[in-house]
Amino acid sequence: MRAPWIGSVVLAVAAAASPRAQSPEIFRAGADTVPVFATVTDRAGRLVTNLTRDDFQLFDEGAPRPLVAFDNSPQPIRLTVLLDVSGSMKFNLSLLRDSCRAVLARLWPGDLARVGTFGEQLHVTPEFSTNADALLAAIPRFISPFAETPLWRAIDLAMDDATPGEGRPVVLVMSDGKDSEARLSQREISDRAERDNVMIYGVGLQSRGAFMGTSLLWSYPDLALRGVAVESGGGYAELWHDDPSLFASILDELHHQYLLGFVPAQHDGRDHRIAVKTARADLTVRARKRYRADVTAPSARRPSDRPGARLPRSGARPESARRTSTPRIRGGRARARRSCARGRTARPAR
Repeated sequence: MRAPWIGSVVLAVAAAASPRAQSPEIFRAGADTVPVFATVTDRAGRLVTNLTRDDFQLFDEGAPRPLVAFDNSPQPIRLTVLLDVSGSMKFNLSLLRDSCRAVLARLWPGDLARVGTFGEQLHVTPEFSTNADALLAAIPRFISPFAETPLWRAIDLAMDDATPGEGRPVVLVMSDGKDSEARLSQREISDRAERDNVMIYGVGLQSRGAFMGTSLLWSYPDLALRGVAVESGGGYAELWHDDPSLFASILDELHHQYLLGFVPAQHDGRDHRIAVKTARADLTVRARKRYRADVTAPSARRPSDRPGARLPRSGARPESARRTSTPRIRGGRARARRSCARGRTARPAR
């Protein structure tokens, strides 16, 4: 059975929403604009998709900031699916393949994806694509029982090429354990996701593999991946068997998030805590927790230096997608780890 979603990171069960008829137009926001993608659910855990700009409040270090951008149309994504192929995942290989297939089947027109794996090596497909067969071919058919878990390095690698191009960057990580390298820390990964505006989703699996090539190891996901996902505004769940509805729900959520934009009150080069709320007490909002205020004044930047978040312009949302709401998956305990990587190969440090 699938473990429940954790507390505030409830994801709605997917409904059969129709894909967009066409990809939304993309435009660049002002150089100062900080984009914030928000998921809203009701008390039953159903996605709420019909709110307006006036329903939201955004606070920067506790002070309210006006919204200069708002969009609730479907947002195209550039998705990197990261799969853990460490030794403890030996008997989860078919589950990884089926789960990845379920994710790719839920892409909408305008979405792009790539697949990465991490274990003995780190590898991510070199280009974003919609060719599911080519992407699935990146998943190995054998897992070494001695392969370690470079979890944080794999997520860092996935973020390297996540931001260029159309669509917002999302990393979906599937893993059964914690990082085994200690070359990068959880804090460093959260900081980079904040800086590059990358949303991370985590799916934790139970270990089912050989440890040191002999003894069978059963363990549970580590909580650190959940922490990274929640901090970035993404979500986290646990998966114990093949369940395509879990991945349908993740993609459904990504396609029904609100885009909010605000301008920082000051450019001090520091991390700022932000909070997004609604006036309705029966609704829960999930969004990124932090951003870094660029110390460089916009007028002093060269045009090529201006980050200008790529924000999809409002477009016609299919009525079936606009009204999607589905039953809640209730909260419970947490754990974590799994990921997908990128188009170059790197061997773990000895």
